[in-house]
Amino acid sequence: MFDIPRSYSQLDQWNSVMFLYDSALKEISTKIDILNQEFVHIYGHTPIEHIKSRLKTPESIVKKLKRDGHEVTIENMVEKLSDIAGIRIICSFNQDIYQIADMIASHKDVTVLYVKDYIKQPKPNGYKSYHMVVTIPIYLTEGPVDTKVEIQIRTVAMDFWASLEHKIYYKFEGNAPAFLQAELKACADMVDMLDAKMFSLNQSILAEGDALDKKQRE
Repeated sequence: MFDIPRSYSQLDQWNSVMFLYDSALKEISTKIDILNQEFVHIYGHTPIEHIKSRLKTPESIVKKLKRDGHEVTIENMVEKLSDIAGIRIICSFNQDIYQIADMIASHKDVTVLYVKDYIKQPKPNGYKSYHMVVTIPIYLTEGPVDTKVEIQIRTVAMDFWASLEHKIYYKFEGNAPAFLQAELKACADMVDMLDAKMFSLNQSILAEGDALDKKQRE
């Protein structure tokens, strides 16, 4: 927990905290962008399709604190919530997810607090994604402040499914009709099959390409 001068007004405290989260997003985004460029430099391609980042709105922060049974304070906001600053990395294949996660975690100034692997252990509704909560130091005039960022890594297909699930969840406030939940779970199974099939196809393309290159060199 970083220290905020007591003399600050609530608005000043809020602005100070959000400044840190915004700065942490920029720091992590820069690291991921460099990783992206490194992939291109070394391998000639990148597994990262695109990157999204966002800061939770004041309304979302208040709603989540209340839903979790916490008093709405700056201290609880910082200590109890881990997803105020969030980055989502969309990649091509399941295997890319773990490679990207390992590369992020290998940075000396990135500390992994915990991981939730919903790919190996999907949620009951079929949700799949890899979540890691990290801290990164933000260097201020008074010294470094470790600030939390949630990183989600998933495939294009997983992201498409999650976007639809998000719409349904908020449309029905978490109580979607049973038939919609069943359809959504069936779609999750299809997404899993699609990811596996696309990876297999990509491996075949690479193998055939290597064979063709070898033949042309002979």
